[in-house]
Amino acid sequence: MSYPVGAVRVLRVDSGSSASLDDLLVTEEPLEIRLGHGPDHDRAEMRLSVTMRTPGHDEELALGFLYTEGIITEPGQVVRIAYCQNVKVEERGNVVRAELHPSVELDAARWQRNFYTSSSCGVCGKSSIEAVHATCLRPIVPFGPIDPPMITALPDRMRAAQTVFKHTGGIHAAALFSRTGELLLLREDVGRHNAVDKVIGAALNDRSDVGSCILLVSGRAGFELVQKVRGRRDPAHGCRWRALLARCGTRPKKRAHAHRIPPG
Repeated sequence: MSYPVGAVRVLRVDSGSSASLDDLLVTEEPLEIRLGHGPDHDRAEMRLSVTMRTPGHDEELALGFLYTEGIITEPGQVVRIAYCQNVKVEERGNVVRAELHPSVELDAARWQRNFYTSSSCGVCGKSSIEAVHATCLRPIVPFGPIDPPMITALPDRMRAAQTVFKHTGGIHAAALFSRTGELLLLREDVGRHNAVDKVIGAALNDRSDVGSCILLVSGRAGFELVQKVRGRRDPAHGCRWRALLARCGTRPKKRAHAHRIPPG
């Protein structure tokens, strides 16, 4: 079993002198996501993707990935997600299989990927430009104004809850907040897009109504992150991801839909 952090020996250099000491580093390992699909009497397996991630909450990561990629539209379409046991010893804990409900029709050609996603970019594994744009189909639903002082307080609240970052200083996070600034969910990962998928997967597992929530991410809110949350809906539970904010410190920059953040 892998852990989010690992102990290493490092050489620290300070003011011309050096010393050897123990330190903690964030773990980064590949996670392969496989799909089981088809009717009960004729199940098939598809190797969908490999992503470089920080171990932990892998089932949530897989569920969130399936949802944000549009392979499923609601969590009930996944019967279970479990680690594969019939793999090489070195692959154990790094391969999961999601069993789709027999009623889910999977077009394998449609979900063709290059089977590799780096920890820095959630788009790198797409096999074509058309695949990149395919999921941006719905207009953004109005969210309403957001209180500026509350926004600038969110990064500190997220940082205070980041246990792995506290010990390593080298990991991203995604956090789901209520409209009033209450922290609802937080996940950490070496990849921003993985952290977002973990939060989305956790919200789907909990059947959370995220229609009035704010998703805060460390670093930048790049295209691949906006794409993950834009227009995603759970038709059974009315969940829609509406707001995405990059980590902004005390001086947020209004780059899109500035009317949502009134002066203050």
